[in-house]
Amino acid sequence: MDCGYFTSGACRSCRWLEMAYVDQLAQKQQRVAEALGDVRWEEPVSSPEAGFRNKAKMVVAGSVEAPTLGILSHDGLGVDLLACGLHTPGLQAALPVLSRFVTTARLTPYSVPERRGELKHVIVTQAPGGELMVRWVLRSTEALSRLRKHLPALLDELPIGVASVNIQPEHKAVIEGPEEIFLTAREALTMEVNGIGLRLRPHSFFQTNTAVAAALYRHARDLVSSAAPTSVWDLYCGVGGFGLHVAAPGRDVLGVESSEQAIEAAASTAAELGLPGTSWVAGDAAAYALSAGAAPDLVIVNPPRRGIGSSLAGWLERSEVEHVVYSSCNVDTLARDLRDMPSLRPVSARLLDMFPNTDHHEVLVLLNRT
Repeated sequence: MDCGYFTSGACRSCRWLEMAYVDQLAQKQQRVAEALGDVRWEEPVSSPEAGFRNKAKMVVAGSVEAPTLGILSHDGLGVDLLACGLHTPGLQAALPVLSRFVTTARLTPYSVPERRGELKHVIVTQAPGGELMVRWVLRSTEALSRLRKHLPALLDELPIGVASVNIQPEHKAVIEGPEEIFLTAREALTMEVNGIGLRLRPHSFFQTNTAVAAALYRHARDLVSSAAPTSVWDLYCGVGGFGLHVAAPGRDVLGVESSEQAIEAAASTAAELGLPGTSWVAGDAAAYALSAGAAPDLVIVNPPRRGIGSSLAGWLERSEVEHVVYSSCNVDTLARDLRDMPSLRPVSARLLDMFPNTDHHEVLVLLNRT
């Protein structure tokens, strides 16, 4: 991928951009293979090198008349990245329009060095069908009336299904706050993946590479089908991506996630799909497992970078769970967790390149009890 931002030094986030993609994939495969040891590796899942990212988190700086949407330089000034090649074509088309909207609605960009201004971020997500969720992260509600006034014209120009304001008043490196004010009747964007309409709300997690996420869910579904469990737990289930994909007649699927919004979304999708064998619980994954009675046949875990930790790994080791499907974005914490449950042996693994042009990776591993 050719990138003028990279060659000029304006943005160096894609640290592997100058490396041939085939070499990127080979280096990641070598890295994860060394960390996991003797495992049968499936063919890696590659990604387009550009145009794959379904979410744009743009820092807003500059002025009302000349805003920048992108990142901040080392001195806290704005670096405009409207034409970032990682974003989907739909996002690339929408960002210049949203930049002009900053001027139209008189949204004062926040200045980090001066600690003044209102608009901190514009966060945009594109669904596979092209619809957008647009969020403006503001320090207060001061600009809310102007946003509402000019929003109808913006809705005429862009395919926005969900629009909201997030309030984040503090001067610290936190992208968003807990308060969300919706400007549209709809509050969730439908992410159609493998024929399943996952409902994405503003605070819910979703993989930023839709095509590779679809492959991830399909492979997990195949692994679960081969194990043929009658009961499955999907821990750290988010909006239900794994659990909804593995639901089947004669199989009970339980999803656990700390976000109540995500659980509501998963339950809603399950009801729409007519999946009576699924249930969804808002809570901590480890705490739920430790307090539960009987263990399921199979557990899916999709934790954040820190991994599942010793508490849940210890429970899995002591339990009667026969199979674990572990989706990891950090092979180091994955390897640590595997050491804490030696009775569950990794038998197959697959690299999925969710993050081209960087050293980040996603790995899906099947563990069987020995």
